[in-house]
Amino acid sequence: MSLLRQHLIDPEICIRCNTCEETCPVDAITHDDNNYVVDVSKCDYCMDCISPCPTGSIDNWRMVTVGYSLEAQLAWTELPAEIDHGETASTESLQEEANEQDASEILKVAHSGESGKVLPPASAERPYINIYNRDKPLVARVAGNFRLTDTDSESDIRHIILDFGDRTFPVLEGQSIGIIPPGMDEKGRPNLVRLYSVASPRDGERPGANNLSLTVKRVVFEKDGKTVKGVGSNYVCDLKKGDEVLVTGPFGATFLMPNSPKANLVMICTGTGSAPFRAMTEYRRRHMPSAEGKLLLYFGARTPGELPYFGPLNKLSDQFIDKQLVFSRLPDVPKEYVQDRMVSQSEKLATLINSPDTYIYICGLKGMEKGVEEAFEAICLDHNLSWPETKLAMKQSGRYHVETY
Repeated sequence: MSLLRQHLIDPEICIRCNTCEETCPVDAITHDDNNYVVDVSKCDYCMDCISPCPTGSIDNWRMVTVGYSLEAQLAWTELPAEIDHGETASTESLQEEANEQDASEILKVAHSGESGKVLPPASAERPYINIYNRDKPLVARVAGNFRLTDTDSESDIRHIILDFGDRTFPVLEGQSIGIIPPGMDEKGRPNLVRLYSVASPRDGERPGANNLSLTVKRVVFEKDGKTVKGVGSNYVCDLKKGDEVLVTGPFGATFLMPNSPKANLVMICTGTGSAPFRAMTEYRRRHMPSAEGKLLLYFGARTPGELPYFGPLNKLSDQFIDKQLVFSRLPDVPKEYVQDRMVSQSEKLATLINSPDTYIYICGLKGMEKGVEEAFEAICLDHNLSWPETKLAMKQSGRYHVETY
């Protein structure tokens, strides 16, 4: 029996950001309004798409006798289970069948659980995903649009509230929704769906209301000497109360909050990466105010005026949540980033890392991820722990989650 190693994208984890399709040098990746998929006849295993993917959804593989078609992949809501090929699928046999494929990569596929799939917390609520898509979006109405940053700040970050009326749209803390900006892109195609993390808990921005909130930053940048406005962010930030918005999703089945009151949540973020943590914190405040699990938040910004939810955060008691607000551009004060504060609190974090009840969440700009990883490495080194081993154990039990962009 001849086996084929097929590259697949996990539809439960994928946030439809289009990074993989833009990166692929052989145009092996394509998508519809439901899924991003890999053409088995084009993929040459170059691995260029693996590193840029913000969620790890791209790093999935299956050994098959006949490749899954594009049509089959486009209809998936989850990856198919591993196929038992009997003796043919033993590690030795896979290496024989691999021909010129790297043996270490084959070993990676042969051992279940090492192919990059992220697990949700064991106690997390089961999420609904992909209820609405581009062909059949849900129409929401804007119930509010509030600026979160100071008016003289360079960062225009908005708190957007969307109301769904009598339509059902169930979301959990840590999930994202898609918004379809009107109009066409520069190539004359309908604008891609933009993904935004939900900033409110599962029972709504207002308890019991059929609504949710988003935390969105207006993106403006210079390109070739011209000022360019981000299509999705500017559309959302300019929405007025009463406007109708086309919504898809929900998306995300792993970056979820554990329901256990014993869970310690270590939340690390910058800017709009605070959205899922606002949702998690607010759920705990409403429904588990006396939970024994600790809430620890490392939140970075340049100044207090650029930190979303700065005022409301300061109103939360220190007994409920340990708030570490870190600023890098305060006058006459040395620059400090979240990783610096983490290292300075090595003892506290080492104790939490060592606990099987601790869950780590990292959300924000891609650039922060390396510094945070180095901080964990240094903390573990100081306390006779192995960060690679600890991180792997946390991933395998659904306790380590990264969502950077």
